[in-house]
Amino acid sequence: MNHDAIISFQGVSKHFGSVKAIENASFDIQRGEFFSLLGPSGCGKTTLLRMVAGFEIPNAGEIVIDGQPMSAIPPNHRPVNMVFQNYAIFPHLDVRNNIAFGMRKAGLTRAELDKRIDEALELIKLPGYGKRGADELSGGQRQRVALARALIKQPKVLLLDEPLGALDKKLREQMQIELRQLQQQIGITFLFVTHDQEEALTLSDRIAVMSEGEVMEIASPGQLYESPGSRFVADFIGSMNFFEGEITSLADSAVIVQTPVLGDVEVTGSDTAMAPGQKVWVAIRPEKMQPVFSDPGAGNNSVAGTMGPSAYLGDRSHFYVHLPQREEPVLVALQNLERSMSHLHKPNQPVWLQWTDDAVVALPRD
Repeated sequence: MNHDAIISFQGVSKHFGSVKAIENASFDIQRGEFFSLLGPSGCGKTTLLRMVAGFEIPNAGEIVIDGQPMSAIPPNHRPVNMVFQNYAIFPHLDVRNNIAFGMRKAGLTRAELDKRIDEALELIKLPGYGKRGADELSGGQRQRVALARALIKQPKVLLLDEPLGALDKKLREQMQIELRQLQQQIGITFLFVTHDQEEALTLSDRIAVMSEGEVMEIASPGQLYESPGSRFVADFIGSMNFFEGEITSLADSAVIVQTPVLGDVEVTGSDTAMAPGQKVWVAIRPEKMQPVFSDPGAGNNSVAGTMGPSAYLGDRSHFYVHLPQREEPVLVALQNLERSMSHLHKPNQPVWLQWTDDAVVALPRD
């Protein structure tokens, strides 16, 4: 176990009958880290969170929190607290009493408790809201009260199970910023569960991408997005265009991949374990493919195609380009820097897609 780790999963497995919810999870979460568990529904991320909380018991392995094994520790004695998606605000209590609910047996004097509540209200930017009833709060305010109720107990780890899932898009984005600022301000470890890739990228120091009970990859948001280690991770986080290829040669830190659709592609910074003859996926993000409307000539990392359908998404537009020898169109994403991008969309118009060497990722083909 890493000495800087606040949580250590050591060969943790959890089965529900014949269903393997978690299979041999072994990794550490660092002290003061904002760590997210990301994956599709049913991947095991909430089960992992509930095992940290003590609501589920592993069938095998051990969870260690701040150096102490948790197997024999009941939920109410663990140094963690949890915020749920539905907030669980008590409708018959005002804000102050909701925040104070878990502190009744903490042995504090009334003055000490009042001071802690006032500090919590300041922390969540709701000073003066203490006497408001639960039904007088907006969704974002209810979420903040749930956070304050969890944080007032000063846990070593705060567990968050999709806490922003019930909010509308604009409020959700605002709360993401506030949640990140809050975590940085108080400095405790946040363990966050979400199925929203953008949310995980926005909030996290590191992300564990999960699938079918297994941790597929753990890395920083930038590393997962720019240099994913597998097709699953590349495909799950953001959008990606994949092309079949085969490595033909190695040169310094680059590999040359022959592809039926793009021709020979140079991939820089690739896995040195790759070898000539290996089957790979060549992967390029939609925003890293640039459309041009005159032939750039040979040797310019380009491929000719024709324009297909488009979709206007407000801040950006998606264009679909048909390439020879490829059934599925290639997705190209452009920021809408001009008021109208319609001049770029003329169906069946010839177009060339260009990319840079560092825009390409080579991934093993299973």
